[in-house]
Amino acid sequence: MRPRLTLVCTAVVALVSVLLLWLGWLLVGGVARSVPSLPPGTTVRVGGVSVPAERLNEAIGAAARADVLRAGLIAFPLVVIAAAVVSWVLVGRVLGPLHAVTATARRLTVESLDTRTGLQDARGEVAELAAGFDAMLDRLQAAFDAQRRFVANASHELRTPLSVLRTEVDVTLSDPDADVEELRRMAGVVREATRRADDLIAGLLLLARTEGSELGEVSPVDLADVVVPALAAVRAEAGRRGLRIQLRTAAAPVRGDRVLLERVAGNLVENAVRHNVVGGWLEVCTGADEGTARLQVSSSGAEIPGDRVAELFEPFRRGPVARTADTPGSGLGLSIVRAVVQAHGGRVWAEPVPGGGLKVTVELPAA
Repeated sequence: MRPRLTLVCTAVVALVSVLLLWLGWLLVGGVARSVPSLPPGTTVRVGGVSVPAERLNEAIGAAARADVLRAGLIAFPLVVIAAAVVSWVLVGRVLGPLHAVTATARRLTVESLDTRTGLQDARGEVAELAAGFDAMLDRLQAAFDAQRRFVANASHELRTPLSVLRTEVDVTLSDPDADVEELRRMAGVVREATRRADDLIAGLLLLARTEGSELGEVSPVDLADVVVPALAAVRAEAGRRGLRIQLRTAAAPVRGDRVLLERVAGNLVENAVRHNVVGGWLEVCTGADEGTARLQVSSSGAEIPGDRVAELFEPFRRGPVARTADTPGSGLGLSIVRAVVQAHGGRVWAEPVPGGGLKVTVELPAA
């Protein structure tokens, strides 16, 4: 690119120089013709040649044009050479940052995404290009880091139930006196471990389907309708815990995937029940305001520091309550909620409740 740009700049300068030389040649000839005429019969020497007065103007014009051409033929190659040298240097300075960006792109690998162009002196469009390239690398590095953490966490979560399965089977098989009761106990443990692995795989598949993808079937959905089956699914568990449930619904029409929106309501309500305290409370509200449909789930529970609330939306992050047999889960609930909400063009956030608990708010564009 550098030789081509230099050639173009030099050609433009040469063309302009030829045009100026031609204009100068025309102007000099015109000025020479305007010289006052002398009396007939007079002889004048022009350029060492005697010229009759009748041909004075023509002789002066010819001599002036010849001088212009001589000077132009000397100056023209000098101007072209200077233009070529200056163009080569300037084009090199302009393209230097681009070479740095290209070199950085060639050095990039999965293990060196922290490399940046490091251009501090660039200006104008080149500086914008370098800044945009560095910003793209920041996003790529963040995405790769999140993917690595996700894979590592998923591997760890899947390894736990598999280890339980292998241990239970090995222990039972190594016992020659294992009776029916022992086999039934092992079967119960194996069943619970497989259920946990199945829930985790289902959550991972749902998260992969919704994260960064487009919606499938889009239809009118009222958020007030999707919370009803979600509450019905956890009512028995809420009754065992003695939770007080308050439901305040108003029309909240949106357009989206009904199955995914039901999963959002189900995850929020399940989390609110499973991470609640005995004898606590649960409140579910829906409504619409100024073009926004809202779903809000609040509940009592353990105290959560404000600076840790945002972490709950990351995969495999759980609240401060330790998981037990009564509080199953894979740590993907709020991650799935965030992915589904973002796929619908909305936003979701959480706030700690004074005294303990969490309030999660979902906002979606109203239909």
